[in-house]
Amino acid sequence: MTGITGGRLVAVVCAAQIFVQLGAGFWPALLPQMMGLWQLSNSEAGWITAIFFGAYMVSVPVLVTLTDRVDAKRVYLFGVGCTVAGHLLFGLFADGFWSAFAARALAGMGWAGTYMTGLKLLADQVDAKMMSRAVTGHAASIGISGALSFLLGDVLAEHFGWRSAFAISAATAGVAWLMVAVVVPWRAAPPPRAKGGAALFDFRPVVRNTSAFAYSVVYCVHTLEMSALRGWGVAFLAFVAGSTGLAGETLSPALVVTVLALLGTLTSILGNEASIRFGRRRLVATAMVLSILVAATVGFLGSTNYWLAVVLLIAYGMVVWLDSSSVTAGAAGNAEPSRRGATLAVHSTLGYAGGFVGPLVVGWTLDLAGGMSPMAWGLAFLVVAMLMALALGVFLALRPRELEGDRRS
Repeated sequence: MTGITGGRLVAVVCAAQIFVQLGAGFWPALLPQMMGLWQLSNSEAGWITAIFFGAYMVSVPVLVTLTDRVDAKRVYLFGVGCTVAGHLLFGLFADGFWSAFAARALAGMGWAGTYMTGLKLLADQVDAKMMSRAVTGHAASIGISGALSFLLGDVLAEHFGWRSAFAISAATAGVAWLMVAVVVPWRAAPPPRAKGGAALFDFRPVVRNTSAFAYSVVYCVHTLEMSALRGWGVAFLAFVAGSTGLAGETLSPALVVTVLALLGTLTSILGNEASIRFGRRRLVATAMVLSILVAATVGFLGSTNYWLAVVLLIAYGMVVWLDSSSVTAGAAGNAEPSRRGATLAVHSTLGYAGGFVGPLVVGWTLDLAGGMSPMAWGLAFLVVAMLMALALGVFLALRPRELEGDRRS
């Protein structure tokens, strides 16, 4: 490429992803407040959280796959534009379930054109040995920003009101749009497919590539788990604080979830390095086993004591994030170069299908169990553990390849 070095491209894309993602945690951070303000049920709150992932899920196969034929910068700028509009409309007009639902859906479509598209900008520019570390840097920038967004949303809403908080998140996404528009050069479109080659939206070869697909299956339930934890973590801690008589007298739940996500991002980076050193399959399987064990107990034990809940939730977050970069690098690194966009589209679709289901599973379980209670929270997290156990079985059966540079298991 001309006009910009590989290192500068990575820096610009990662910085842009930070600005885009700053508003990601505003809704879950303000969830207890908004549920009271709009008189939402647990299921309705779960739907508003989940639709972000649902809109992502249906948009990403089209938007990311297009980067195999269209300059990824065009798709990226479209995605960021949708993110700006989604946050701005939420701040200006949301006044209940349906308006919040629609604005969150638009933001989800924006993220579909931003997250994996940004990764595609990087994946096309680095060699195979550096792939996993480039993916890790990209994931880290998003993880740090997403973590800070919980605390930032809480602070902005407290000082300026929740509407201003969402308007500010629209402005930061606008900064990201300008950064990429001005700094990242336009690239020629990839050459058209050869006669008789696979059609652009033919995903069958991607699914047949079981080494990449196995990591995508894990990513599906990994994102389910992550979205359940991030979407309901503040509400869970607020419930424990209230039920144990510590509401307003202890560490802010939003701050705890911020710390959780920051430590999770660090764990993700360390996890990818461990994948390189000890074997990717081994690291991913270990992380899944630990997730099952912690998820099965966090709701039951954490409901009894606020500080125990804090410790367990932070430990759970670190376990959840442990294989985050490893599975995405595994899918991208095992993809056929000509189908990398389609592979990332399938990977991301499966991931955010899980992300869509995660908040709903928790909300539905809470309502079916009669509302928030220690038993209901325990059952909600137990359901997540059971889904992770199913994904572990599939992953072990598929036995995906390691990446070039990984130690062979």
